[in-house]
Amino acid sequence: MMFSRPRLSPDDHRSFATLPVTRYTVGPADEQVAVHISGRLAGGRIPLVCVPGYQRNMLDFADFANHFHRVYGDDWPIVLVDLKGRGRSSDRTDKSRYISTVDALELVQVLAALAVDGGIFVGQGYGGQVVMALAAERPNLLSGAVLIDAGPVSDPRGLVRLRNNLRDLEGNRSEAGFRTMARRMLAPDYPAATEGLLDVLAARTHFLDKRNRVRALFDPHLTGLLESFEHDDILVPQWQLYDALASAPLLLMRTQLTEQVRRETFEEMLRRRRDAEGYVIEGSGSPALLNTPEDVGPIAEFVRKLVKRRAKAA
Repeated sequence: MMFSRPRLSPDDHRSFATLPVTRYTVGPADEQVAVHISGRLAGGRIPLVCVPGYQRNMLDFADFANHFHRVYGDDWPIVLVDLKGRGRSSDRTDKSRYISTVDALELVQVLAALAVDGGIFVGQGYGGQVVMALAAERPNLLSGAVLIDAGPVSDPRGLVRLRNNLRDLEGNRSEAGFRTMARRMLAPDYPAATEGLLDVLAARTHFLDKRNRVRALFDPHLTGLLESFEHDDILVPQWQLYDALASAPLLLMRTQLTEQVRRETFEEMLRRRRDAEGYVIEGSGSPALLNTPEDVGPIAEFVRKLVKRRAKAA
């Protein structure tokens, strides 16, 4: 039997400096999930639980947490999670378990370890699909849900582009070469971003090791799972998962330039949930940066309304 070398996520990676984590053993004894908590879980406030996209990690929510705390104060509890195989969480030994339903059940275990019995879940991309799977398994845990570039079906064009970009970044590359290629890949999604911001975004998913080799901050097996997709694939929407959110207050957000969820899918999601709020983030692609008051504002307002509604019902 052949064993692959375990992926090492450098704890001294500069991008992680402001997000210290605690690791919780979930599932097999040698697998852990990394969690960062800002604010205080005690105090009766509903925690926000942020779930990143397919190969991504909690760094995508660092700016969001800062902006949200400016509105609600530093005490409001926000839980950032790296799903297994991403960021500082362990890779899965059993690669067949890289599926949203397993991630959702493990998220339940993480919340139990934190003594959290519910929350407002914010999911980007694949993270939104995990939130839907969670609603199907444990609907009582969801006080509300925010889906960003997430729906019951992904756009195969986006999956193919993601796979190709990740493949192109593999292997040896100088620091300058990595920076140039990463900027070229990210610029179409963030046309107004400075080169400095594009470098920050690249460092959320990749780093250069001591031998100047590009390393991923996720299990490379996740790239392989995208291998079978083609641009013209017709994927079947899993509307039953979306419908599992029926009892949860819902905010739907879509970036203007995303290739993860087609506009017609987003519009159908809004049609099926007339009570849901919808918001488009202009001039940006996936993942949403959530680094301005304008883009964090709809989520902050959604939380305000939800808390007010719960107070009236109490």
